[in-house]
Amino acid sequence: MAFNDRVEINPRIMLGKPVIRGTRITVELIVRKLSEGAKEEDLLDAYPHITVEDIRAALAYVADSLAHEEVILCKAGVPNVETGDPISG
Repeated sequence: MAFNDRVEINPRIMLGKPVIRGTRITVELIVRKLSEGAKEEDLLDAYPHITVEDIRAALAYVADSLAHEEVILCKAGVPNVETGDPISG
Protein backbone atom coordinates (compact mmCIF):
# COMPACT_ATOMS: atom_id res chain seq x y z
CA MET A 1 0.00 0.00 0.00
CA ALA A 2 1.23 3.49 -0.83
CA PHE A 3 0.71 5.31 2.45
CA ASN A 4 1.99 8.63 1.07
CA ASP A 5 -1.37 9.17 -0.66
CA ARG A 6 -3.12 9.06 2.72
CA VAL A 7 -0.53 10.18 5.29
CA GLU A 8 0.90 13.68 5.21
CA ILE A 9 3.43 15.64 7.20
CA ASN A 10 2.91 19.37 7.29
CA PRO A 11 4.56 21.61 9.91
CA ARG A 12 1.36 23.69 10.06
CA ILE A 13 -0.79 20.67 10.99
CA MET A 14 -0.34 19.06 14.42
CA LEU A 15 3.21 20.47 14.67
CA GLY A 16 4.35 18.32 11.75
CA LYS A 17 3.27 14.96 13.15
CA PRO A 18 2.14 12.49 10.49
CA VAL A 19 -1.64 12.73 10.06
CA ILE A 20 -4.29 11.23 7.84
CA ARG A 21 -4.47 13.60 4.87
CA GLY A 22 -7.24 16.17 5.20
CA THR A 23 -7.67 15.56 8.94
CA ARG A 24 -5.94 16.34 12.22
CA ILE A 25 -6.01 12.66 13.17
CA THR A 26 -2.44 11.56 13.84
CA VAL A 27 -0.90 8.26 12.86
CA GLU A 28 0.20 8.01 16.49
CA LEU A 29 -3.42 8.19 17.71
CA ILE A 30 -4.51 5.42 15.36
CA VAL A 31 -1.65 3.11 16.31
CA ARG A 32 -2.05 3.86 20.02
CA LYS A 33 -5.79 3.10 19.94
CA LEU A 34 -5.18 -0.16 18.07
CA SER A 35 -2.48 -1.14 20.59
CA GLU A 36 -4.97 -0.52 23.40
CA GLY A 37 -7.36 -3.03 21.84
CA ALA A 38 -9.58 -0.85 19.67
CA LYS A 39 -10.91 -2.50 16.53
CA GLU A 40 -11.02 -0.86 13.10
CA GLU A 41 -14.77 -0.48 13.54
CA ASP A 42 -14.23 1.41 16.81
CA LEU A 43 -11.94 3.89 15.07
CA LEU A 44 -14.32 4.31 12.15
CA ASP A 45 -17.18 5.05 14.56
CA ALA A 46 -15.12 7.46 16.66
CA TYR A 47 -13.53 9.23 13.68
CA PRO A 48 -16.02 9.17 10.79
CA HIS A 49 -13.68 11.13 8.50
CA ILE A 50 -11.26 8.20 8.18
CA THR A 51 -11.55 4.94 6.25
CA VAL A 52 -10.20 1.43 6.62
CA GLU A 53 -7.63 2.36 3.97
CA ASP A 54 -6.51 5.30 6.14
CA ILE A 55 -6.01 3.00 9.13
CA ARG A 56 -3.98 0.56 7.05
CA ALA A 57 -1.94 3.42 5.59
CA ALA A 58 -1.13 4.59 9.13
CA LEU A 59 0.11 1.10 10.00
CA ALA A 60 2.12 0.92 6.77
CA TYR A 61 3.67 4.29 7.57
CA VAL A 62 4.75 3.09 11.02
CA ALA A 63 6.11 -0.18 9.64
CA ASP A 64 8.11 1.69 7.01
CA SER A 65 9.40 4.16 9.60
CA LEU A 66 10.58 1.32 11.84
CA ALA A 67 12.16 -0.48 8.90
CA HIS A 68 14.34 2.58 8.27
CA GLU A 69 15.10 3.30 11.92
CA GLU A 70 18.75 3.20 12.93
CA VAL A 71 19.46 1.66 16.33
CA ILE A 72 22.77 2.28 18.04
CA LEU A 73 23.59 -0.11 20.87
CA CYS A 74 25.88 1.04 23.64
CA LYS A 75 27.77 -1.10 26.09
CA ALA A 76 27.18 -0.29 29.78
CA GLY A 77 30.04 1.68 31.32
CA VAL A 78 31.20 3.08 28.00
CA PRO A 79 31.13 6.91 27.93
CA ASN A 80 28.27 8.57 26.11
CA VAL A 81 29.82 10.17 23.03
CA GLU A 82 27.70 13.29 23.40
CA THR A 83 28.16 13.99 27.12
CA GLY A 84 31.15 11.90 28.15
CA ASP A 85 29.10 10.45 31.02
CA PRO A 86 29.14 6.67 31.54
CA ILE A 87 26.04 4.88 30.31
CA SER A 88 24.39 3.00 33.15
CA GLY A 89 22.73 -0.32 32.71
